[in-house]
Amino acid sequence: MNTATDTAIQAAAAIVEDYFTAPVRTLLDWVDPFAAEVFDARAAGPLTRSRIDALVEPHALRTLDLPGVPVYGAGFIAAIDLLSDAHSHLAWWQGEDRRQLVLASQSLNKENIDYSALEWFRVPMATGEPHVAGPYVDYLCSDEYTITIAVPAEVDGRRIGVAGLDLLVSSVEQDLTHRFAALGCEVTLTNGVGRVVVSTDPRWATGDSVRGSGLADLPRVACAGVALEVIVDPR
Repeated sequence: MNTATDTAIQAAAAIVEDYFTAPVRTLLDWVDPFAAEVFDARAAGPLTRSRIDALVEPHALRTLDLPGVPVYGAGFIAAIDLLSDAHSHLAWWQGEDRRQLVLASQSLNKENIDYSALEWFRVPMATGEPHVAGPYVDYLCSDEYTITIAVPAEVDGRRIGVAGLDLLVSSVEQDLTHRFAALGCEVTLTNGVGRVVVSTDPRWATGDSVRGSGLADLPRVACAGVALEVIVDPR
């Protein structure tokens, strides 16, 4: 890697790290106070969907107002069987109208979905660490290519679910590609399993695999704090 390429790739990684720091920090800032609220609520009686929703809503709405990052949706996804009146539950607000998502009205049995195997839930619940998942088509909420950032919540050492937020890839692309373009080389952002998130190179689209492609042998660097990598083509 020559000096110019090294400078460009480090600058690209810094752009990504800066961009994702604020949403991760926002979730970290409210997940512990929220968990304390759940602890107090549980002491007063069974946890229900309506009680959890009331606790989550102010945190979710503040997250939707995060400046500088286009948060599409935010809220809390409960651990399976945490609640007394539901097997699973998403306390979630999204969109320009900041409306609560009601899965039962959208599709039969969506309210009972087992999301425990989905990356955005499974990984932070297993590791206890923040996780960036995507891009994937979010059939639960937006039906669009999405990145989900999730942080686990704990009460008495038990993980009770994850606080999360969604970023639409189309909005992330608008924010990042012009910053990457200023570096004077083609920059591609990929996730932890080698799928393209966004790219300034028109040959690569969201969801493309790096494996076996022309991207595989190009210089790359991991972005600190998020499971993402940047690849540069100095051309």
